[in-house]
Amino acid sequence: MNAVPVETLTRWASQQEGQFFERKSAFDRGGGTWRHRKATDVARDVAATLSAMANADGGEMVIGIEDNGDVSGVPHPADKRELIRSAPTSQDYVKPPLRARGEEMMTSDGKVLLHFQVDWSPEVHQLTDGRYLLRVSDANQPFDATQIAALKQTKGQGLWERSFPPGATLDDVDLALVRSLSERLLPGASAEDTLRAYRLVENRNGRLAPNLAGLLLFGKDPLRWHPRCGIDFVRWEGVERRHGAELNIAKRIPVEFPLAVLPEKAYAAIQPFIRERHTLQDLFFTERLEYPTFAWQEAIVNAIAHRDYSIQGLGIEVSMFDDRLEIRSPGLPPSPITLEDLKLRRGVHLSRNPLAVRVLVALGYMRELGEGIPRMFDVMEREGFYPPQFDLVSTFVVQVTLLNQPVYDPQTLIWLQRFENRNLTGDQKRILAYAKAHGGHFTSREFQKLVGLDIYRASSAIKDLIGKQIARLTRKGGRVYEIIEPSLEERAMPGDLALLLPLLQQQGFIVNQDVSVVLQVSTKTATRILQRLTEEGWLDRQGKRRWARYILHSSSL
Repeated sequence: MNAVPVETLTRWASQQEGQFFERKSAFDRGGGTWRHRKATDVARDVAATLSAMANADGGEMVIGIEDNGDVSGVPHPADKRELIRSAPTSQDYVKPPLRARGEEMMTSDGKVLLHFQVDWSPEVHQLTDGRYLLRVSDANQPFDATQIAALKQTKGQGLWERSFPPGATLDDVDLALVRSLSERLLPGASAEDTLRAYRLVENRNGRLAPNLAGLLLFGKDPLRWHPRCGIDFVRWEGVERRHGAELNIAKRIPVEFPLAVLPEKAYAAIQPFIRERHTLQDLFFTERLEYPTFAWQEAIVNAIAHRDYSIQGLGIEVSMFDDRLEIRSPGLPPSPITLEDLKLRRGVHLSRNPLAVRVLVALGYMRELGEGIPRMFDVMEREGFYPPQFDLVSTFVVQVTLLNQPVYDPQTLIWLQRFENRNLTGDQKRILAYAKAHGGHFTSREFQKLVGLDIYRASSAIKDLIGKQIARLTRKGGRVYEIIEPSLEERAMPGDLALLLPLLQQQGFIVNQDVSVVLQVSTKTATRILQRLTEEGWLDRQGKRRWARYILHSSSL
């Protein structure tokens, strides 16, 4: 029985459970007492998790560590431990049996742990209770059996990154690059051991040989193995592509590096071209990028991770225009994921390139798998932009488009802040803005047409608005909804108003000069602040122009 290295045990105890890692206790703590779990129950857990991982991207599992990282061990006798260890390779638990590796290991204080590893599998595995499971983030999700054929097709594409290019040797791998990233990949391990752990090399004819994923991720010259594995960034003048005598390329930058560092190199190349816009918020001018950082970087790393590398004649293209950013990636979404799934923000995940994805996750470029696309929508809409667009621009090329025009004018954005604590979706904010411009009313049909929802999703969103007391029917049995604005009591008082409140209460009103003195801003800025506080409903204005003075709105007292 091998001893567990200290750094390995530390990693197992502290690593967050997710797409590639899970730990399980061998104890049942129900009723406040610790009892050995039945070995068959533990075996079923092992088979379920490893089959889900094999159906997705592979991963590892440790039995004998609690959720909080405490090492409790596996107290079962040797024969029961063997039953657990052999579960993933037994037809009693999963069909076809998994090609998983299970090992008993011992800690320095004598506790036994069971450690399992499983690779991505070209086969689709089913538990003997009939379920197909797929690992998505930290959960083993039931998978629709009718989509198994599509999944098999995608898994066949995954064999491409596991191929071994003729003539490739370990000398073609930049081991110094692997070592420089080892603290994020596998602390304490050598470069060769790191490559082995991530299945990027294999012992062939007595020597370590890198597969295509290893050469693209860490190769000294990745373009030798794939001529279009980098990113082509182009800044275009205007809002369209023009060619020939009217060619309007302002800047072209080829970004060609190993995939392990390609995202950060691409970010560094593109970032200087993303403009900052200054907007006044409360007392300060705040910098606002024309594209939210998470959104454009997530689109790029998704293209790197999920493009079809079997298509060698096309590469990833990032095109920046005056009004939009386009990211084009070779290959359709891996089946059974569809463009419709992406447009509907479904948190689904399936890797065409599981070996590459696992490294990109370990390096921190990708986080919760299956959550990146929904978060892109959330970030864009939270900052007032249109949601990302996903389109098929040719037979084998998917394009993500980010528009830099805000959805709302400044006054509408200020008004929407009244609902800031209601946790609204981007679609709900858009229908509220629409209603504001149409007398405070809207219908379900208008909602569907405005944001492209079907009747069921629109109805669900409207019910949520009703439940949050933001909308209600104008009459029983009717079809028209009206907006219910939150009272001032339900909203947090702005910081600048809180500073002005003592003077307001003392003299009963304030004027532009008061705001300038108290807040130490120019009279022009003071005018903007008073206008905003009035539009938000905190103040009422009396008089006009130079004789205008402002009093607290009655409900803000």
